[in-house]
Amino acid sequence: MNGQRQRTVTVIGAGTIGLGWVALFLGHGLRVRVNSRRADAPRVVDEALRLFAPFLPEGTADPVTFSDRLEFEPDLGRAVADADVIVENAPENLELKQELFERIGKAARADALILSSTSTLGPDDMGARMADSSRLVVGHPFNPPHVVPLVEVVAGDRTSPDAVAEAVEFFTSVGRVPIVLRKPIMAFAANRLQSALLRESVHLVREGVVTLEELDQVVTHSIGLRWATVGPFLAFHLGGGQGGLRKWLGTLGAGLERGWELLGRPPMDDETIQSLIAQAERAYGDKSYEELVRERDAKQTAILRTLAEVSAKD
Repeated sequence: MNGQRQRTVTVIGAGTIGLGWVALFLGHGLRVRVNSRRADAPRVVDEALRLFAPFLPEGTADPVTFSDRLEFEPDLGRAVADADVIVENAPENLELKQELFERIGKAARADALILSSTSTLGPDDMGARMADSSRLVVGHPFNPPHVVPLVEVVAGDRTSPDAVAEAVEFFTSVGRVPIVLRKPIMAFAANRLQSALLRESVHLVREGVVTLEELDQVVTHSIGLRWATVGPFLAFHLGGGQGGLRKWLGTLGAGLERGWELLGRPPMDDETIQSLIAQAERAYGDKSYEELVRERDAKQTAILRTLAEVSAKD
């Protein structure tokens, strides 16, 4: 494949994830071609770039240069024909993605790297109708992809190891942190962790232990802050003091299974859903989506910047 500055990346879909990818790729000096069925795609992308550009990683390209490397091609075949990298962001519908990748496989170059942002589907299933799906790799980002570094890289039985290596190289080249999952699993790793925490969050709010807004504060002022610097296992390794995880598991961690039995399994019935929506609107409804995004991205980029400064001093 060509060097980073010479690559053309086709981004399929102008939804939340696709728009984040467009901003990130332009920020890293790539040529970006947007393929979308939306007639207003140029306007939507322009608005997203204005919203996202201030929070791109330091050292990325000046946003005034973006328009020189950005184009729109509504025809899928033409959009992927000469692309080095293709990043698909269509809805989570298996039949839709199978049809899409079949068309991509027929139109794309044989050496093109084909990536999917799917959060639930495997490459073998999505590429079932392709003559050759060996170049199809899952690259699942954590929203927002222009800020949060993680990308889960998932291969299938038919995926070429070279394609996996190229996916890792590509995501690394645009400042992401790719983690290759060692075995396929439904919903991958990060979303499973998020789902486990969300389930107990819903339980605590539903039972009236805390409000939705208070639950968010509990997380951001404790485990959220902790996990921004150390993962769960390192946290408890440190929690064991000089004895590390060995000591912690033998003392405080000895009752883990009993504690797990106490965790809630809240029903997502209409009453629960309407209560969560009402509380969210009371807590955050006085600000627009754009205002909340700016606050979120400003805080997250500040954390990333500080962590980078600390690492540079080590």
